[in-house]
Amino acid sequence: MTVVSGGEDEEVALSAHREHEEGGCVAQEEPEPRDPPSPDCCERVVINISGLRFETQLRTLARFPRTLLGDPRRRVRFFDPLRNEYFFDRNRPSFDAILYYYQSGGRLRRPVNVPVDIFLEEVKFYELGERVLELFREDEGFIREEERPLPVGALQRQLWLLFEYPESSGPARGIAIVSVMIILISIVIFCLETLPEFREEAARLSGDPFLALNGTRASLIRNSPFTDPFFLTETLCIVWFSFELLVRFAACPSKPAFFRNMMNVIDIVAIIPYFITLGTELAEQQGGGNNGQQAMSLAILRVIRLVRVFRIFKLSRHSKGLQILGKTLQASMRELGLLIFFLFIGVILFSSAVYFAETDDPDSLFTSIPDAFWWAVVSMTTVGYGDMYPTTIGGKIVGSLCAIAGVLTIALPVPVIVSNFNYFYHREKEQEEQAQYTHVPCGRQSSPYREHLGTGSRFSLHRSDFTEDLEELKYSQYCSTNQDYTDGKLYTEV
Repeated sequence: MTVVSGGEDEEVALSAHREHEEGGCVAQEEPEPRDPPSPDCCERVVINISGLRFETQLRTLARFPRTLLGDPRRRVRFFDPLRNEYFFDRNRPSFDAILYYYQSGGRLRRPVNVPVDIFLEEVKFYELGERVLELFREDEGFIREEERPLPVGALQRQLWLLFEYPESSGPARGIAIVSVMIILISIVIFCLETLPEFREEAARLSGDPFLALNGTRASLIRNSPFTDPFFLTETLCIVWFSFELLVRFAACPSKPAFFRNMMNVIDIVAIIPYFITLGTELAEQQGGGNNGQQAMSLAILRVIRLVRVFRIFKLSRHSKGLQILGKTLQASMRELGLLIFFLFIGVILFSSAVYFAETDDPDSLFTSIPDAFWWAVVSMTTVGYGDMYPTTIGGKIVGSLCAIAGVLTIALPVPVIVSNFNYFYHREKEQEEQAQYTHVPCGRQSSPYREHLGTGSRFSLHRSDFTEDLEELKYSQYCSTNQDYTDGKLYTEV
């Protein structure tokens, strides 16, 4: 190591170090002059990680010049001139893997005694690069998060954040609460209108004396659905759903991606039955129609109104639990397919077996193999309604085997599905914890507040980010003070 005296600062020391690495020679006053070191020199450097010292060669760190330890300009901020070493107040067990990354030429292996979140923070601090982070996440089994692009225009971005991301701001959270309340009101109305006292069909066919004397009441209700309070409430809910859908469609960054999103498809399906019902009612009002056409339209309306039950899935946009359930089912499609396939095989086998076991009994309830399908499904799923049951000895043996096989069939793929659910549940909890508690790094180069202002990110600035700004300011002041103190005598590597 060479002593740089006088008023030379870090830039002079770095330039001298760079010239020595290039094979040049810098005149220095030394007791014993020596030849400039070559790039293949074995000069060692000491790195202190919270009191634990590591020694390595400069050429080892120079293999990755874009990292924190590989770039002399970046690591010089952590140089301690009194001890002639680099000091990092970081996690000590993680640095074994960081140093091995330089020694092995790019292989990153997490120590078994270091948690994943802590090791990820260390990798980010030492600035190994985004590519290294992606490869590490893939090796650890992380699922790559889908990118969430934002619209280009400022107004479109604000509308998109308000209606798509409730966590982005307070007004967006308020809109989400209003949307959830309207969804709940719509579901309650959908259930209440099926009560006997509210059903038009039940009132018309019940033979009520009041309706018989005053038959205009049913006709008025039938011919004027716009006065029904349930219809008016449903109309208000549909107005909000349509307004929300149109605003999100107008502000979305990509129109094809908007229609490929399953949540948007659910929103469209939830409002289509109302407009079909409205069109049918208006056509019937204008055309009059006979009883056959009214019965046909009534049957169509019943099927269309059934689609309204899918409106409950709109809650998954604002419910983390439903989102975890959807991700679990999506990740467990193979296991669910195996479960259905196993049940299908069992139903075919045991329905055929119980039919031939009960075929000689004149009082048998199993008249054919397709009729026995229902019994096999109910028995294999351990429900047992009791509407169909075997009466002979052979049939009871088949029923016992069917129940045992059903338990084993269901028990085989269920643990995999439960494991997927636990994975998504714990990952969601970890993301919430990381949003609340953030490690305050040492010597950050850029402030997260400046990054949020520059990029226009949708994420709000958390309190932990503000704490990092204060710590960075304190550290920069300390570094400037330490720099003034060591201007007279600065130790650098050459």
